[in-house]
Amino acid sequence: MAYNVVPLTKLIEQFERLPGIGRKSAQRLAFYVLDLPKQKAEEFAGAILEAHEKIKRCSICQNFTDSEQCPICANPARDPSVICVVEDPRDVMAFERTREYEGLYHVLHGLISPMDGIGPDQLCIKELLRRLGDGTVKEVIMATNPTVEGEATAMYLARLIKPMGVRVSRLAYGIPVGGNLEFADEVTLFRALEGRNEI
Repeated sequence: MAYNVVPLTKLIEQFERLPGIGRKSAQRLAFYVLDLPKQKAEEFAGAILEAHEKIKRCSICQNFTDSEQCPICANPARDPSVICVVEDPRDVMAFERTREYEGLYHVLHGLISPMDGIGPDQLCIKELLRRLGDGTVKEVIMATNPTVEGEATAMYLARLIKPMGVRVSRLAYGIPVGGNLEFADEVTLFRALEGRNEI
């Protein structure tokens, strides 16, 4: 007879849905949560619900924020003439760890991937092009991951942006092909920024 406690099984299944979490890790996390005092478990569940309710996209760069504009877009000390285009909000966090980049960002929330049914219309491309219309932006840095989808997205955007008279550059390959920006260290990201090339 199989051991099956339905609420525990459901909890394990929910943890298994997280990226990079297999069955054994999901079980470990589920038992950890069960061992928490009730107040700590409620705080954990509350943090998830609060994040879902309060976090939205910045009206300018599409990064996650809890207000109309994210703190980066709202900071007058940032250089508005340079926009770094990234795949998702984790990449913004990776660049901010370098403490070297002073420009603004634009988060696409994905990459063009016909195999997965993701086309340009599913990404935040219109919002990016709208930002380039007033002549303030002089350079757009393509900081998509160096994968087939990342390269295709960068080339697609470069073809749209160059006719607008804006310089388009690409991160240098200090980041390994097939790697993710999220896992790169600060020095690697800084060198990649410094060695970027025009597309």
